[in-house]
Amino acid sequence: MRAHRSPASLAPTAQEIGRAATLALHDELALSPKPGLVTLTDRGSHADMDAHTFMRSLFALRGYFVRIAELGAAGAAFEALERCGIAAEARMLAATGGINTHRGAIFMLGLLCASAGALAADGLRPTPVALRETLARRWGEALTARALRPSALPGGVAARRLGLRSASAEAALGFPTLFETAVPALQAARLRGLSTTAARLDTLFAVMAVLDDSNLAHRGGLAGLHFAQAAARGFLAAGGAGGPEGLAATEAIAAEFVRRNLSPGGAADTLAAACWLERLS
Repeated sequence: MRAHRSPASLAPTAQEIGRAATLALHDELALSPKPGLVTLTDRGSHADMDAHTFMRSLFALRGYFVRIAELGAAGAAFEALERCGIAAEARMLAATGGINTHRGAIFMLGLLCASAGALAADGLRPTPVALRETLARRWGEALTARALRPSALPGGVAARRLGLRSASAEAALGFPTLFETAVPALQAARLRGLSTTAARLDTLFAVMAVLDDSNLAHRGGLAGLHFAQAAARGFLAAGGAGGPEGLAATEAIAAEFVRRNLSPGGAADTLAAACWLERLS
């Protein structure tokens, strides 16, 4: 990919794309307090995993994000990306003892890295518009077909049973929640001068407010999903993380999520993707 790089475009290399993905997943892990999610000091709603589990997973996935960016640069078919993702998932599960820490991120960030790799091969930077256009043009048909296939995974089963938009459907639509909610929310928070922690918390809650998070639906049904969305909307309406009671409100919501055994894993993946894009830009 370096042969295609031009000083004018500052297109990232596959190594830079992949490293940004790994760091973005660490950005998400390190954010605290988060509702129901694992942090560096808290298990959230998860009795079977902690920060050490996530770090083992991150180390196992480092090469994957670089490799899938290279596949994107090479114009690989969706089947090749899928095989790469399946192999990465096997490495994740081997590293974590069978615990799913990053399945959603393998899918979402993997596709984004492939799209960024395709753009970089043409000397182009991975802007939101360019990423969506590339994803649709290169692999949109295959993603649409994939979204129509029944999923045996818990989140996919919950989405189909409850009539929600699945992660596969989000991908087929070009990740609208990422590009139309998360990225603008993070940019707006930065422009308001919020700290990195506050900006990322507001972004996480902005995503939670609108996303059909199949993780929440699997763990808490429609009632759990709707509770989480309402809590996120209320948090933002009260001023969000930058408000006078922002931290206390976050901690109170986090405690209630643990009590209800809720964990917004889809929102966490979307936040990580927004952090990845911010790192690349």
